[in-house]
Amino acid sequence: MTTFEDARVRWDRRYGEADALFGEAPNAWLAAHAHLLPAGARVLSLADGQGRNGVWLAQRGCRVTAFDLSPVGIEQARRRARALDLAIDLSVADIADWPWTADACDAVVGIFFQFASPALRAQIFEGVKRTLVPGGLFVLEGYGLRQLEHRTGGPGVAENLYTMPMLLQAFEGWRIEASRDLDTSLAEGTGHAGRSHLLSMVLRKPG
Repeated sequence: MTTFEDARVRWDRRYGEADALFGEAPNAWLAAHAHLLPAGARVLSLADGQGRNGVWLAQRGCRVTAFDLSPVGIEQARRRARALDLAIDLSVADIADWPWTADACDAVVGIFFQFASPALRAQIFEGVKRTLVPGGLFVLEGYGLRQLEHRTGGPGVAENLYTMPMLLQAFEGWRIEASRDLDTSLAEGTGHAGRSHLLSMVLRKPG
């Protein structure tokens, strides 16, 4: 069984070997839909790694809280933020223990956090629902089942991958601002490179 300590060591090693494992640019799905965020939005970026998404959002004027289980990744994110003179709340944390303060965020960004088991994923989704204000946005992207054929990234475990029916059921009653289910070529550093099956959504909380 993989433990938090095992995962931390693995990601510390991967981030230590590449200063921009998933590239310098923000995730393209996030960048394409950031215009939906209100000015000065309070944004929580989950499992933000080396900070490519959280730092970019802070550059856009968002009030960003971001975390990752890897101290190496978070320190790299802090260096990026300092170099740009940005204020961003960065912390080392296990997503399983995140407090999910009620009505604390205007948006949550969840990009490729798919080493979460189905049980943990359900816990995360409930946390997202809790921490978003009414009308808040959840920007989500991850791998679908055909990623098992592409083998270009991700956990390589079918139960951790997304299907559109599963996501729609998990967020039943939420408004879909944008969605896609497609196979395309990713070029996000060396960590996400090559033909990939992506499921992506922007969901708005009722209210």
